[in-house]
Amino acid sequence: MEPNELPLVTIFGASGFVGTQVVQALARKGYRIRAAVRRPDLAGHLRMPGAVGQIVPVQANVRNAASVLRAVQGAGIVINLVGIGVQRGAQQFDAVNVEGAKAVAEAARAVGAQVLVHVSGLGLLADSSSAFARSKAAGEEAVSAAFPQAIILRPSVIFGPGDGFFIRMGTFARMLPVIPLIGADARLQPVYVGDVADVIAKAAAGDVRNGRIYELGGPEIETNRELWQRVLRETGRSNPLLPVSQGLASLLAMPMGLLPKPPLTGDQVILLGQDNLVSEGATKDKRTLLGLGITPVSMDTILPTYLWRFRRNGQFERLPA
Repeated sequence: MEPNELPLVTIFGASGFVGTQVVQALARKGYRIRAAVRRPDLAGHLRMPGAVGQIVPVQANVRNAASVLRAVQGAGIVINLVGIGVQRGAQQFDAVNVEGAKAVAEAARAVGAQVLVHVSGLGLLADSSSAFARSKAAGEEAVSAAFPQAIILRPSVIFGPGDGFFIRMGTFARMLPVIPLIGADARLQPVYVGDVADVIAKAAAGDVRNGRIYELGGPEIETNRELWQRVLRETGRSNPLLPVSQGLASLLAMPMGLLPKPPLTGDQVILLGQDNLVSEGATKDKRTLLGLGITPVSMDTILPTYLWRFRRNGQFERLPA
């Protein structure tokens, strides 16, 4: 199929951490891309990976069903990357993670899109004590009800340059003489953002089976303690790690949650205390990266390329061999 015959793709949340990688992955394959964002005037950088006119930012807000429907007109593939982890003003979990996801799915069905990809997350259960997790689980249900053939992706913690996980850890390592260690023994399976983008590109090409849930994790399984030790090695720091209980961590998160960009919230404390791993069922059914023919990229390969900024002397810091 020639590039100009490929279907139009609408990507909601195209200007975010994952979205920019997805735009690049699809642009390289020749897709025409409609980048649906709240502020298209601030999304001009998204055009850079494509040819003239290949990538077009358009205004859309998942809380406004009419704008969502306009954004998907003529699209054969719809990708929803929108989700919030902190509630502020009109940006509420139910409004964005549930009703917004539902609006995208209903719009995709209304215009006859062949493929809908919805990105959720691992371990986000309907009966969780985390309001965020409950909203993401409800969002998955709403998407499946509106578009039964939707492809739902559940990645573990996503890492890569510009991520919100290891960058935050590096910031804490630079600022705090002692690191409060939350959920020390909880296990995570971080996945590289490029691998997630590759799965979405495969889905767009029809190489991922519709109507299924895929769980995406990287090659390493490490506890929160081990991840912190990894960050400290990469940044050349030796901050002591002080384990704190979930209760104390929740108290610490309360005042932080009042900040415009809170470094820690009560929901995050809950999730940090839980395992975040690809299930045995997904592995058995080949609903994983390896099952899709993608060899997951190791943290060893990627983290050194951007955590150097948190060393005392930046890229010029010489770490022990």
